[in-house]
Amino acid sequence: MSSIRSLEVGDIEAVAGLFQRVLRRSGAPASDDLKAYLTRLFLDPAALATGLRSRVHVRDDGTVSGLLGVLPVDMMFEGRRLLAANCVAFINGDRGSDPFVGARLLREVLSGPQHLSFSDTANDISTPIWRTAKAAVLGSCSLEWLRILKPAAFALDVAGRRIPAARLARPLSGMADAVICRKGRKQAWLYYAPLAGKADAFIDEPASDDAFIEGCRQLVLRFPLRPLWDRPVLETILLHAARKTLYGMRVQRIVRTRSGKVIGLYLYYGDTGGSGRVVQIMAEPGQESIVIDCLIRNAYERGLVAVRGRTDPILLQALIGKKCAFKEASSTVVHSREPALVEAMTAGKALLNGLAGEEWTRLMGDRFE
Repeated sequence: MSSIRSLEVGDIEAVAGLFQRVLRRSGAPASDDLKAYLTRLFLDPAALATGLRSRVHVRDDGTVSGLLGVLPVDMMFEGRRLLAANCVAFINGDRGSDPFVGARLLREVLSGPQHLSFSDTANDISTPIWRTAKAAVLGSCSLEWLRILKPAAFALDVAGRRIPAARLARPLSGMADAVICRKGRKQAWLYYAPLAGKADAFIDEPASDDAFIEGCRQLVLRFPLRPLWDRPVLETILLHAARKTLYGMRVQRIVRTRSGKVIGLYLYYGDTGGSGRVVQIMAEPGQESIVIDCLIRNAYERGLVAVRGRTDPILLQALIGKKCAFKEASSTVVHSREPALVEAMTAGKALLNGLAGEEWTRLMGDRFE
């Protein structure tokens, strides 16, 4: 009879194969780099000491066919320290023949010692499973925003992913955008114009890891339910997030007042001629719009054709009016047996996306050689 048990070192080969086949939709064999990373991520001794375990589904013949990865997260809520389970890499390799594997994996994980469980990458397959387990879907955290900066180049970038030869038209798209996006025009849905604004009164500068960590530790305090970001925790997160070759170059910046006070920060990835992917935006209350403006201008000046990221309740309000398009992305889902924690998460009082979620890992946006 098939069973659910904790992930073991001997399962990594099979789990890496599932990751390649199901999540990456690749027929290539899993690399040693991927196997080593999965071991590091899910079998770290310090993480296992929390009592939380990633779970695998084992068929009758002993082969592994499913995974629900778990990353322990220390959190704070109203002065109380909590343990959260960040659920990532939800894979059922037997969905066609055994659709209940996912439900069994999730049930096992939710029965663990954590105070709350969440995922910010639940897809169309896993979200209904979470709902069945009485989890809540956070709609305002489950949208993706897109700001087009250079329309002709953006269209070419999208086309080039399917038809590589389309990139040969890049010089023509540059000329078209030079006309469309010339200075002095008002902002529009299909292009960005670098106009003077309130953000000009602030300093937007590159941030070292030390400065970025201190900024995160300060700005996260606004959330009643938040990750407990001690310096070693953020150092580890940024080490994982250092490389995302599928997203592009890492851009890490801090926004300050002229007197030097930090009012926000952002982290995104992107290369000239491509679209940028935002992983984190944080700001002091009331300064979200300024930080977003700084990010969008920086992406434009670096030659990006568009920039996109995930919403949360605070950012969603600040993004209104910035000529962004919104679409449904992977869902942020939350579960807890404590009503106060559920209320905090559904009321937008928790930080669960970005560096608090899964996107800091190499599983999102990196290539395994």
